[in-house]
Amino acid sequence: MHQPLLDSVTVREGMEEGMEEIPPSKSFNEQISDYKKMIFNAYNNKPTSHWILLLVSSLAMLIAFPASSLLSRLYFSNGGKSKWIISWVSAAGWPIPLLILLPTYLFTKATPTPLTLNLTLSYISLGFLSAADNLMYAYAYAYLPASTASLLASTVLIFSAIFGFFIVKNQINLSTINSIVVITAAMAIIALDSDSDRFSYVTNTQYALGFMWDVLGSALHGLIFALSELVFIKLLQGRSFHVVLEQQVMVSFFAFVFTTFGVVVNNDFYSMRVEAESFIGGVSAYYNVIIWGIVTFQLGVLGSTGVLYLSSTVLAGVLNSIRVPLTSFAAVILMNDPMSGLKILSLVVTFWGFVCYIYASYPVTPISTSSTSF
Repeated sequence: MHQPLLDSVTVREGMEEGMEEIPPSKSFNEQISDYKKMIFNAYNNKPTSHWILLLVSSLAMLIAFPASSLLSRLYFSNGGKSKWIISWVSAAGWPIPLLILLPTYLFTKATPTPLTLNLTLSYISLGFLSAADNLMYAYAYAYLPASTASLLASTVLIFSAIFGFFIVKNQINLSTINSIVVITAAMAIIALDSDSDRFSYVTNTQYALGFMWDVLGSALHGLIFALSELVFIKLLQGRSFHVVLEQQVMVSFFAFVFTTFGVVVNNDFYSMRVEAESFIGGVSAYYNVIIWGIVTFQLGVLGSTGVLYLSSTVLAGVLNSIRVPLTSFAAVILMNDPMSGLKILSLVVTFWGFVCYIYASYPVTPISTSSTSF
């Protein structure tokens, strides 16, 4: 763990008053030992149920999110055409967190947060932005391999830091800046290697559009994170698990409303029957992809919500850094995604960027927002 910087005025005054010399920084082994003690103390201070829930939440992030990404890509590779449908899939599971929220009212002292006009307008706005975000990611998965789309989506870290700095005045230090530069470099490597992983049926223009929409979707996702935190600071003024779930349910619901409107206008519910009949694997495979896409996306969001509430941003960052290579390797193994040397280099550089960001997040502090879309 890095050591906090001492105020120069305090040091100067202390030296003038004959204070003892500042002790030298701890060695790496001593820092590791302190970290082990911190983990041991944290474990003893929490009940077993806490760690079980944290484990389940962590597994949900590491399994459900990659599965959701692979299913989105599978939809397009097996004959699906509609970007609106796969966008709708990302929001259609909004009742799942509601099923978890309702028992908290019944079995705890929690009460629903009053819906003021400003709070309702905030949920509607975030829902609209989430619907647009899901649509952008749908375009990315339509034209890019799942491994490439996942790597590009890691740029959300950059935009979260930037928008968080400007909107909610979150701190940016040198380690954060370093992570931004490193991840940007990783994305440039992917762009230079575009010829190696472009599907034969995808044109250069479509690949470029997929690249662009993935990065723009990540930028919008970072904005959603910052605005969600602002809602907690300005309107909710406090954080508890049921309030986090309320925001997730409401934002997902409005995203579902906006996306459903787009699907209806585009006449895609009728097109689903046509797509299912020509889908590789048959009608049952088509609806399995749709249903499990709905379930896995919401389970991933619930998992990230649980990790953020039960632990910290640091653990969420660690799991996100692990999730990116997991998705990429799973796509290579299960979907035969191309994996060139430059893409592997980009993956390593991205992972290092995450490490820099995680280091920048110390000391460990809880987050005051939840993920509403990915």
